Amino acid sequence: MFSTSIPPPTCLLQPFEAPYRHMFGPGPSDVPPRVLTAGGRPIIGHMHKEMFEIMDHIKKGIQYAFQTQNSMTIAMSGSGHTAMECAIFNTVEPGESVLMAVNGIWGERAAEMAERIGAKVNTIVTPPGSYFTNEEIEQALAKHNPVLFFLTHGESSSGVVHPIDGIGDLCLKHNCLFLVDSVASLGGSPIYMDKQCIDILYTGSQKVLNSPPGTAPISFSERACKKMFNRKTKPVSYLLDMSWLANYWGCDGKPARMYHHTGPVSGFFSLRESLAILAETGLEDSWKRHKEVAEHLHKGLEDLGLKLFVEDKNVRLPTVTTIVVPPGYDWKEIVAYVMKHHQIEISGGLGPSAGMVLRVGLMGCNSSKANADMVLAALGDALKCCHKSKV
Repeated sequence: MFSTSIPPPTCLLQPFEAPYRHMFGPGPSDVPPRVLTAGGRPIIGHMHKEMFEIMDHIKKGIQYAFQTQNSMTIAMSGSGHTAMECAIFNTVEPGESVLMAVNGIWGERAAEMAERIGAKVNTIVTPPGSYFTNEEIEQALAKHNPVLFFLTHGESSSGVVHPIDGIGDLCLKHNCLFLVDSVASLGGSPIYMDKQCIDILYTGSQKVLNSPPGTAPISFSERACKKMFNRKTKPVSYLLDMSWLANYWGCDGKPARMYHHTGPVSGFFSLRESLAILAETGLEDSWKRHKEVAEHLHKGLEDLGLKLFVEDKNVRLPTVTTIVVPPGYDWKEIVAYVMKHHQIEISGGLGPSAGMVLRVGLMGCNSSKANADMVLAALGDALKCCHKSKV
């Protein structure tokens, strides 16, 4: 017989309370009481008929949020990265050519994911804060003949909302699937999956939807499904295999749903409530509010003497604002000061924008002029109190 030699950890023998903070960074955002309450409901089985009903509600909510009639519409059990990998792993096979648009970190991540499964990865690159013209995209499509083209709609690392119109038509012309990341933009900036000929669209739960991190809506067009379900090889991931997930979500037309994995029951409760709030608010009103609040924030930042990182007003992401780190200041000190003295989370840059910008996210329930004013007051205080180098 053995006896335990590792004692109970003392940290777990006392209660822990997470501090309250205003989550005004690029995500996750604050979760409203209604969604928190939904997530706290008693657990039911992931294969119970009531769970399938909730999943059906989620599917309809995603179809509304994405503006699509695609039957192959589900929520991944995982973060936005999970949906990104699901899209790439299911539609791309080893040796196939893909084209990734890189104007921030998410294009870089998508390229690495495709490289890991043996795809022939091609990129078009532009500096953070800028975007690609349709002419540049078409030239690259013609040159590389990819099976899939990836583009980030809301590039949260640089603060750009990329124009989408016409790109889906170019992908159709070049027989290429159009994959779009809308994690930071969905619900905050207009996007129309069907009308803009997007083949695969995904987002995350923790941004404008104000749900806890851990679920990721995704939808596939009929064209994407044809490519996905006529593979020569199995997807490298069992967990992300859409032939299984399609059945689990009741998208494959079969009479019975089979066990694949244990879905995040509480996460699905929360996501359903978040989608209900978006449906009650209305997409148009949500887009309008995010635009107005962002413009209010931008004016206030300029009044403080700060410079916005994205120069073209027409492509500024309404959900995540990027601010040039003011000369002479340490961005880390500003972020730490705002957290310590105002209990507000903002962040620095990420990937190509690291060290260049501060990022402020006002998404979903956080998108209000009152919250924008709170951020402006905190930044104004930080500029007065943080050390400024004379060099």
